Amino acid sequence: MGDYISLEKNGALLMRFSLISSHQLAGDQEGVVEKLNSQLRNGQERCVLLGVTGSGKTFTMAHLIENIQRPTLIISHNKTLARQLWEEMKDMYPTNAVEYFVSYYDYYQPEAYLPQRDLYIDKELSKNERIEQERFSTVASLVTRPDTIIIASVSCIYGLNPPKTFLGQHTHIKARAKADPQNLIKELVKLQYTRTTSDLSKGCARLKGEILDIWMPSRERPFRIKFELDEIHEISVCDPIDWKKLETLEEVWIHPKEFFMTDPETFSTALNEIERDLEIRAKQFNDREQWPEAARIRQRTEFDLEMLRQTGHCNGVENYSRYFDRRGPGERPYCLLDFMRTCAEKYHGDQDEYLVFMDESHVTLPQIGGMYAGDRSRKENLIQHGFRLPSAYDNRPLEIREFQEMIPKMIYVSATPGPRELRHLCEVTGQAIPPELEHAPPKGGGKKKIKSPIDKGGGAADHYRT
Repeated sequence: MGDYISLEKNGALLMRFSLISSHQLAGDQEGVVEKLNSQLRNGQERCVLLGVTGSGKTFTMAHLIENIQRPTLIISHNKTLARQLWEEMKDMYPTNAVEYFVSYYDYYQPEAYLPQRDLYIDKELSKNERIEQERFSTVASLVTRPDTIIIASVSCIYGLNPPKTFLGQHTHIKARAKADPQNLIKELVKLQYTRTTSDLSKGCARLKGEILDIWMPSRERPFRIKFELDEIHEISVCDPIDWKKLETLEEVWIHPKEFFMTDPETFSTALNEIERDLEIRAKQFNDREQWPEAARIRQRTEFDLEMLRQTGHCNGVENYSRYFDRRGPGERPYCLLDFMRTCAEKYHGDQDEYLVFMDESHVTLPQIGGMYAGDRSRKENLIQHGFRLPSAYDNRPLEIREFQEMIPKMIYVSATPGPRELRHLCEVTGQAIPPELEHAPPKGGGKKKIKSPIDKGGGAADHYRT
């Protein structure tokens, strides 16, 4: 196990970020780490790490994480580079939680409508079970560990359940605690685990006498809980083939089987609000004499409501996420950044105590900025022609201004930084904006809609080369 740092409020020791490598910083790298570390600790909110391919930017990032000792998110613009970064960080931080968070779709055809051809395209997808497990593992680590490094794609700005809901929907199992196996299996069913009496698979639970087996979606191996009399005798991690005991645990935190969960009261309220908005939308279409659209929105939404009442799920349920999350119209969705905030606040006392690296920022920043517009354009046709309620607009990625507002400290990493990040750096450091950068959108793409200035008067800073 790794080293520990200061005590948490409740007395729990915090795991330290411990870099393990046979290599040492060389050339300009040591000076770069010192300068970036100084800038971040002095309150500068945006920095640029400049270095050509092969100059050791990843190694420099790893050393900076060890110096800062805060949860870290590294954003890459594609899955392949993200996986490479994950493998490198996993090797350098073997005792810490290094997680991989990208889209779990091997194939994804979004729902769309082409009015020119009167063609409706239904959603088609193929999920990757391994990546889905890694996404669960990411969220579970962020709510249970202070020493977390996340490698993510643009998927980090797309909707997730609120951290509060995820934290509220869980079961805590502790050795030698009083517990009844029948009550515990009922709690797991409420968390959407499937009860089985045959072979155990991920997302299932099995009770045989005084032995309860649970296989969480985020874990490679299942847990076995042994009861004696009216208490939990032992919690162990087992091999899923021969059930040989591999490790004994003192406690385990069981998260929900699905990302999207809600309590019965919120669920009922959400259905009522969907019905209300359906009537409003149908009336709007009827008032405009758009009879096909009025009939379509009523038929499709009523079918979804019936599926939700009977099974708790429907095709395209994410388009109703605003109701289940208790968000208002236009309010941004919850996403991975909210879990980064939760981790920072829980273990470091402030929701802004986390760090973000944007790898290949000259590609990644424009990519993040373009996600919202593309999603909005596709949704407009669906909503205007009665395929979805207007609430579908709020099942979306973050706008670039929302993204920038949520990032307390970010380092743009690139061999060729783009005009957006260079202008943003000038703004946060109070430097004059060169004429060739005046065309770039301000605030890292956030434009004038950003609610508060990024600049806090942090010290002077330039680009630092590795």
